[in-house]
Amino acid sequence: MNLENVENDRRGDTWALVGIAASVAVVHVLTNGRYGFHRDELQVLSDARHLDWGFVPYPPLTPVVERISMSIFGLSLVGLRLASVIAQAILVVVAGLMARELGGGRLAQVATALAVALSTLALFEGTEFQYTTFDNLWWALIAYFVIRLLKTEDPRWWLGIGATIGVGFQTKYTMGFFLCGVMGAVLLTPGRRYLASGWFWGGMALGFAICAPNLIWQVRHGFISLHFLQHIHARDVGEGRANGFWRDQFWICANLFAAPLWIAGLVGYLRDRRYRMLGWMYVIPLALYFFGKGRGYYLGGGYPMLMAMGGVVGERWVASLSRVPRRAVEAVFFTGVVGCGLLMSAIIIPWASSGKLMKFALTNNGDLREEIGWDELVKTVAGIRDSLPPEQQQNVGVMVRNYGEQGAIEILGPAYHLPPPISGINSAWLRGYPATSPSVLIVLGTSREDADRMYTSCRLAGHNGNSLGVKNEESEDHPDIFVCGAPRAPWAEFWEDYQGYG
Repeated sequence: MNLENVENDRRGDTWALVGIAASVAVVHVLTNGRYGFHRDELQVLSDARHLDWGFVPYPPLTPVVERISMSIFGLSLVGLRLASVIAQAILVVVAGLMARELGGGRLAQVATALAVALSTLALFEGTEFQYTTFDNLWWALIAYFVIRLLKTEDPRWWLGIGATIGVGFQTKYTMGFFLCGVMGAVLLTPGRRYLASGWFWGGMALGFAICAPNLIWQVRHGFISLHFLQHIHARDVGEGRANGFWRDQFWICANLFAAPLWIAGLVGYLRDRRYRMLGWMYVIPLALYFFGKGRGYYLGGGYPMLMAMGGVVGERWVASLSRVPRRAVEAVFFTGVVGCGLLMSAIIIPWASSGKLMKFALTNNGDLREEIGWDELVKTVAGIRDSLPPEQQQNVGVMVRNYGEQGAIEILGPAYHLPPPISGINSAWLRGYPATSPSVLIVLGTSREDADRMYTSCRLAGHNGNSLGVKNEESEDHPDIFVCGAPRAPWAEFWEDYQGYG
């Protein structure tokens, strides 16, 4: 085969990967405007209006991305989620390119890209903008750069690895677990030779420089994110959210039918002297998450690199079969992966805005249920405000007790001329209480008992629900809305006790 034919084949392989990524991206673009904002998205949008080098629940990159998106698209759901869609599309292509760099042909590349594109977690990450979306991409890019490093033995790739680690730390603190994987893999394999390379230390220095502003922010705020993460971890363990870790590796992190692919990939790395580093880059975070009782999906970013090696191993295996068994294996694999992906997409993707398909998705997907009712909540609060005497309407405050309510009032409230929310949750607590104390408070997210304990003269003023009758956190856990007087304690004292994590 001459050089021109090889180049044409590579170009065709690339277009196949782009086609798979684009197909999934189009599906997300066509469906991402069906419901409303998710609770977590509302928090990110709220923080995006108060940019800083850090936030209590996460580093600054995701709010920065959404600040840019808001300036371009306003409050368009499709527009604001476009960055996540693009990130997932790039992830699919990078996964296929990893298979190519490992020596895989078109079958390996397409199998890898399709298995990643139709993984449960990847399908979900394209439906919302969250830091996990970008975090998974950085894990895959680091793995790609490590493959290029080991294949070419060019130590300059450490600059790309280090820079991406730095960007990862500006996205999600779980990058620390992958960094442990990378460092452990260097020490446990012949990759330790790079410890003598200036490019290795230059890459690590570059990564540190990129994440240094957030580290300085943490120092200035007493490492408040560490306290947040400790609280969230204790909550997750206590509520059983960390249960089912091993199940989630098959059901959430990857396409269930592609399990043989990533298992073969892990074995393939560990048996390959050149690329063994990537096996340890998965095994070490896996062990840390398992023994530390992390949630199953935290390891999702590690599966594209396993799929890539699995695709190569699988391609070599089927090539050893005769024509009929080979075609049968390929047909069963692709049919199973696509079928499993379509089933999970019916749960994850809002294909319909009414009917049985919508009911099926809402019944099986708690995240979609959390996208229902925020506009109605804001409208209800505005109606309660309008029912107050004119003199009280001029000096009313809206007290919220979770970040979904905070984001809804802050982002959707201006359309109803509502004041900014008063919130003690996560980063909002750092912004403080109003300089001018409101005389009347509309209180959300609080039980009657807590409202009477915290505020004066409380009365029930309304209920928080939704016209679809969907049961979610807002409609089930704290449906009552109160109108109250001032806090029972002075504002400064009240504010100290009002801090919360969620």
